[in-house]
Amino acid sequence: MAEDEMLPFLEINVPPDAADSSDSDSDGSDPNEMGEEEADYVVEGRAEHSNPSKVSSSTSFDSSLPSSHTYLGTDLEEISGRTILDDDSEMEFPLVTLPGTILVPGHVIPLYSHNQHEVAMLKSVVDSPHKTFGVVALRFDQHRHIIASIGTTAEIYSVKNETDEASGISTITVLAQGRQRFELIEYRRTITGVLLGKIRILPDAELGNALYPLQSSAQRRLCCHSDREEDMKVAMDSKGRIISCVRMKPRSKLTRFSNANLTWWPPWVYKMYDTELVMKRIKTALQKWDDKLHPQKLPSDATKLSYWVTQNIPLDDTLKLHLLSINSPIQRLRCALGIMDKCSVFCCQHCNKDITGMSSIFSMSVSGPLSAYVNPGGHVHETVTVHEAHNLSLQGRPSTEHSWFPGYAWTIAQCRHCYSHMGWKFTATRKELQPRKFWGLCRSSLVPGMADLNEGPEQESSWTPVM
Repeated sequence: MAEDEMLPFLEINVPPDAADSSDSDSDGSDPNEMGEEEADYVVEGRAEHSNPSKVSSSTSFDSSLPSSHTYLGTDLEEISGRTILDDDSEMEFPLVTLPGTILVPGHVIPLYSHNQHEVAMLKSVVDSPHKTFGVVALRFDQHRHIIASIGTTAEIYSVKNETDEASGISTITVLAQGRQRFELIEYRRTITGVLLGKIRILPDAELGNALYPLQSSAQRRLCCHSDREEDMKVAMDSKGRIISCVRMKPRSKLTRFSNANLTWWPPWVYKMYDTELVMKRIKTALQKWDDKLHPQKLPSDATKLSYWVTQNIPLDDTLKLHLLSINSPIQRLRCALGIMDKCSVFCCQHCNKDITGMSSIFSMSVSGPLSAYVNPGGHVHETVTVHEAHNLSLQGRPSTEHSWFPGYAWTIAQCRHCYSHMGWKFTATRKELQPRKFWGLCRSSLVPGMADLNEGPEQESSWTPVM
């Protein structure tokens, strides 16, 4: 990887004696497993899923700054409009290929380009009625470049054009939002070097309630309301002091799955694909690695939630593209839930040394813990923020130039074993900022794994791939 690809910024002078190989933090904790079966009682009043080993720190940083990409400047021109294409429709769009970056619908991607062919292409997109282009992932495998067959349309909503008076070279800065998934049917390159692709818009098939036609109106009312009294359980110590107070709400014997007994399938089959239950399970699982992530702040729509989860879990390209290729939001959530239940650590993609744990992930941005950022060299990095990381060494001195997180200085972080670029360490430059430090790790440098919980604490933990 070229040095300017590693840097979030374009120009920096690094003294040869400034490298620091000892500044590394250890997490050493794995998230606790949670049962998937529903209990006979609904327990309210305590957070049963809390992780005592989770790093807890207050946050005073303005989390709206990274999502607005203020490091690109505040003089971008806003463009109004929204383009929604018909499902299964086929059309031809210009494509932007990004190594190590996968755009998900609903999320923002920043672009900065000084390539004159790409600048001309993006300018033509801005002038077009739909203002939309396609984004596909690019990877290098077996000495050749491979373009992913699944991509996402991106609609430009902010743009800035600049021209250097001395050289006459034009640059363009673009903020675009992912809209719809598509399948890449075929592509060709024009004489000017622009990549054009014939695409088909993929639909999102939402599953309805299969038991709804079997339920009467009276039964639906009974399933939603219960007149049975609640039971209050109080735990006290030997001195009569209250330790905890839990309200136990008994479930009604008549549920919305009762009519499953009239079909060929048992109730648990319908529960596996029930939208409400799947969304509840995924939100509970999300709180295992970010206890400050309140369920009410997550999308209430199954499709939007499935895209949010796909974007913010730091998966490798293969797993992320697999999630993006699923046409059902419920199946997408179920697949993501299976990955989250198995995954506990994230390791270096090149040497397989573990770097951080899932319990260290947290959000520095309102859009979630993983977002895409661009450096002045035009390289886009999908970066996940974590409290703790280990097996990393620092290279160079801290710098605040073009920091993605205003008020924080960045330092290049590399793997201590294979010396591959892993991300950056961010340290606060102002006393009032919290957290004082955190790590921004590149998604493309990580691979999810499952720690071997049978090994003793004195042994070096091993891991196996999730899938």
